[in-house]
Amino acid sequence: MKKILFYYLFSIVGLALAAQETSYTTKKDIPYYSEEISRKDAYIRERCVLDIYYPENKKDYPTVVWFHGGGLTGGQKEIPEALKGKGIGIIGVNYRLSPKANVQQCIEDAAAAVSWVFENITAFGGDSSLIFVSGHSAGGYLTAMIGLDKSWLGKYGKHADDIAGLIPFSAQTITHFTRRKELGIPEKQPVVDQYAPLYHVRPDAPPLLLITGDRELELLGRYEENAYLMRMMMVAGHKDTRLYELDGYGHGMTEPAFPLLLKEVQRITKNKKSGK
Repeated sequence: MKKILFYYLFSIVGLALAAQETSYTTKKDIPYYSEEISRKDAYIRERCVLDIYYPENKKDYPTVVWFHGGGLTGGQKEIPEALKGKGIGIIGVNYRLSPKANVQQCIEDAAAAVSWVFENITAFGGDSSLIFVSGHSAGGYLTAMIGLDKSWLGKYGKHADDIAGLIPFSAQTITHFTRRKELGIPEKQPVVDQYAPLYHVRPDAPPLLLITGDRELELLGRYEENAYLMRMMMVAGHKDTRLYELDGYGHGMTEPAFPLLLKEVQRITKNKKSGK
C-alpha cells in the first residue's frame, strides 16, 4: 500500500514539474491581412487582428484557431482559459462584424486568418499540418463554412483539406440568420444556399466533430441542423463526422465542450504522427 501511495504521489509531482517546465507566451493584435490591404481600410485595421498563445519551449505542437461567437454582429477575440496550458497553440481571431461588414466579408476574414496561420505558425514552433479550426455559435458557423466550402481558403492559395480537424460548437449549418436578415428573409425561415455549410457537404472534408447543447435547451433548431449536417456528410461518403449533444446544457455549452475539443486534437494528432 505504501509503495502504491508513493508511486501515486511521485507521479503527481512529476506531472506538476512537467507542467511548470512549459512556459507560454502571448502575442496580441497581429494583423492577418497584408499591410497594403490594411492600410486602405480603417475597419480592417481595427478588427482584422489575432492573438497567439503558444508554448515557448515546444516544437511541432498542434494549434487551435478559435473564432468567437456573437451572431456575426458582436463579440471579441479570446484565448479560452480551458485550452491554456495544454501543450498546444491557440489563436483567437477578430473579424469584421455586421452591419459594418456583410456576412461574405466575415467569412473572408475567417479564411484570411486561417491562411495567415498556415503561413506563419512554424515561425512560432507549431506544426502547419496540425491546424485545427473551432469556434462557438457564429464562430462555429465560420469554422464550418471555410472548412467545407473550399473556395474561401482557395482565394488565398490554401486548401481546406489541409486543416487537421473542424470542431464547430453550436454552429448554424443552414444559411446564417444574419445573412438572411441581409436578404430580408425572416429569422425563422430556413434557407440553404451557398452561405450554408449544409450546401457544401462533401466526402473529402477534414474530420468534423459537431458539438451542440441539449436539443430542448439550445437555440431553435440548432441541434437538428447539426444532426442533419452529420447525416448528409455520412450520405456523401465522409468517414469521420460525429455529433455530440451535451445533455443539460443550452447554447452556452462551451465549458463541457472544451475537453471534447482537446480530446479530438489529441486523437487526430496521434493518428497523423503514427501515419494513420
